Amino acid sequence: MTYILAVANEKGGVSKTTTSISLGAALVELGNKVLVIDLDSQANLTLALGKDPGKVQRSVVQMLMDNAPMKSIYEETGIPGLFLAPSNHEMGIVERLLPTRPGYENLLRKSLSDLPDHFDFIIIDCPPLLGAITLNAIIASNMLLIPTQAEFFSIYAIRNMMGLIRRLRAQFNPKLTYRILLTMFDRRNKIHRTMSEQLQTTFENGLLRTRIEVDTKLRESSVTGLPIIYQFPKSRAALQYRALSEEIMEYAKEEIPQ
Repeated sequence: MTYILAVANEKGGVSKTTTSISLGAALVELGNKVLVIDLDSQANLTLALGKDPGKVQRSVVQMLMDNAPMKSIYEETGIPGLFLAPSNHEMGIVERLLPTRPGYENLLRKSLSDLPDHFDFIIIDCPPLLGAITLNAIIASNMLLIPTQAEFFSIYAIRNMMGLIRRLRAQFNPKLTYRILLTMFDRRNKIHRTMSEQLQTTFENGLLRTRIEVDTKLRESSVTGLPIIYQFPKSRAALQYRALSEEIMEYAKEEIPQ
C-alpha cells in the first residue's frame, strides 16, 4: 500500500522543497519506489531534479484542471526508483480557478487513488500558502509533514497548521496524522535550543526525533539537479535525511495496517 506525505507549512523558506527531494531520494536508497509531486508555482522541486519548468509538456496543472490521469503526468528522473510529477508557473492560475470546480478538495486524492499501487511512497511538495492546492495535498495524504525552523515566526505559523489539521480531520480525512520536522537547526544558537525544547514540550511525539541542521552542502546540491545524498553522500545533511527516511518508514509500517 502506498504511503502519502504532504510537506507543507504556510511559512516560506523552511526547507519544504529540500525536504521533499532529500527525503524522497533517501527513501529510494532504502529500496523504495517514490513519486514526488511538485504543487508549487515556483516549480523549485522540478528545477532541483534537473527539469526546466518552461519546457514541461504535461504537468500537475493538467491533472487538476483537465482531469488528466496522474500516470500520464509523472516521468522518470535521473535516479532509478525516483519519479517526478512536475509543475510550472501555471500553478498560480490553478490556485485561483480550482475552487470553482465541484468537489475540488478531493481532486488530487481521486487522481492518486487511480494510480496502480506500485509506489511505496508519494511525497507532495506544497506551496507556502494554505489555499486550495495545499488543501488537496493534505486531504490526499496519510501524514502532514511540517518543516519548521526553531524561530518564532516559523513556529508561530504552526498554530494555523494545527487548526487546519483539526478541520480537515473533521470534514475530509479523519485518519490524517502529522509530524513536525526541525530544519536549519543550529545547536550553537541558544534561541534554537530553547525553541526546540518548547516544541518538544508542546508536541511530544508530534515532533520528529531527527533534526536537519544547517549545512551549506544543501545549497550547493540544489543547483546540480541531484539530491544531497547523491551529490554529497557523506555530508551531515545527507546523514540526517537518511535518518529521517528511516523514521518515516517506521511510522508508515505502524499506520498502514491500521
